[in-house]
Amino acid sequence: MVTIETAYEFMLSYAARGMQTDGASPLRSHLENTAAALEGMGDAVRAVLDDAGDDGEAAATAAVGPFVDVLERDAAASLAAVSMVLARDAMSSQLIDNLNASIHLRALLTDLFLLDEALELGVGETSPPAVFAPDEEEPFGPD
Repeated sequence: MVTIETAYEFMLSYAARGMQTDGASPLRSHLENTAAALEGMGDAVRAVLDDAGDDGEAAATAAVGPFVDVLERDAAASLAAVSMVLARDAMSSQLIDNLNASIHLRALLTDLFLLDEALELGVGETSPPAVFAPDEEEPFGPD
């Protein structure tokens, strides 16, 4: 979840910069990490639920099963969008702004936040807020 949220926050900043190409930016790396996190997301969430169920909350986690199916569909749709963008030689701010606006990616993020809150998993609580904001000295494009 943190990987996807971090990439999303980075993409928001990238989209606001008006870049024509990603050049030396870490944007592609963020998207590749997101794609890797999206693959098998349903299995990863089920593993977390299995661990949570061991703590005596089996009834609560069992009720989440159908929602994990929804999360898997949203992850697959998001992966398709991210993969399409990654296939481009250059990624403009406009392209990334459109990816950010994608209902698929937004639905996935909302699914993850909802799941995190419903199960009180505390994902990302130890991450400082600064991890989501790119360093102002970080390269965003060609020099």
